[in-house]
Amino acid sequence: MAVDAAGTEEGFTSTRAARVMAAACCVAGLDDRDAKLIRLGENALFRLASAPVIVRVARGEEWLPKAHTEVAVSRWLAGEGMPASRIVDDLEQPLLVEGHPVTFWHLIVEGGRKATYGELGGILRDLHALTVPDGLTLPAFDPFDKQTLRLDRAVIPEDDKLFLRKRWSELQDKYAELRFETPKGPVHGDAHVQNLMVDDRGSVILIDFEAFCYDHPEWDLMVTAVEHHSLGWQTDGQYADFVAAYGRDLYDWPGYETLRGIQEFGMTTWLMQNVQEDEATAAEYRRRIAGLRNDDAPRDWRPW
Repeated sequence: MAVDAAGTEEGFTSTRAARVMAAACCVAGLDDRDAKLIRLGENALFRLASAPVIVRVARGEEWLPKAHTEVAVSRWLAGEGMPASRIVDDLEQPLLVEGHPVTFWHLIVEGGRKATYGELGGILRDLHALTVPDGLTLPAFDPFDKQTLRLDRAVIPEDDKLFLRKRWSELQDKYAELRFETPKGPVHGDAHVQNLMVDDRGSVILIDFEAFCYDHPEWDLMVTAVEHHSLGWQTDGQYADFVAAYGRDLYDWPGYETLRGIQEFGMTTWLMQNVQEDEATAAEYRRRIAGLRNDDAPRDWRPW
């Protein structure tokens, strides 16, 4: 597609993201030579070769408020002493480059192991116990905020789009009926174990604040609950460690099935954005959309 003045009509490919990253580095006074793409998902993440910095490129200008939230949350959590990823403080950010918000983060040098589900439960317990300061304004959790953009821009069969729009409407009706009994507080918004890193000193660090919000803690618990009870991505022991560390199993809550539907829908539309990148991504998308079309069938989804 042709690129408009804001650069938001062209598909968000690795090539486009690399061009934006290079332009942002030029503005920030950083050397982008030999930068490596390490992930293309909701954002593109690049590791610079010239400095211990990760450059994060968002999909379009619509994500600018989220980028501002990420920067503010990182600064707040640093002040709280929370083990969380840190922005590069001596740079003005976020930048807006060709219609894409760009942020710069200190590189986390990974150690020799991955975070455990027990550690995820403990981090979430500590996060949910914090008090959001008066000067930090956070949005409410909105499970549908990106779906219109995703569906409008998706390169998928029209029949899939029609089905997903219908499912989206059904989920919105169920969401409106949810009744929470917990108080609101800080919520990560995308709390899966891949959003923890263990550094080379053994510290477990929370990353990715794009969906950070002020809402009910159930939104953070639903991710691991669905991955276990619906998708079978953890052993019973791993999930038991998560529940023991946090102190609650969301599966026992009457609203779990609604949150399961919302989580699986979001996991499918997230992957849907990158079906043009390679056949493996397209094949996994086909598995997920087939699962949504048959709610009673076992899920054979793969972690991505």
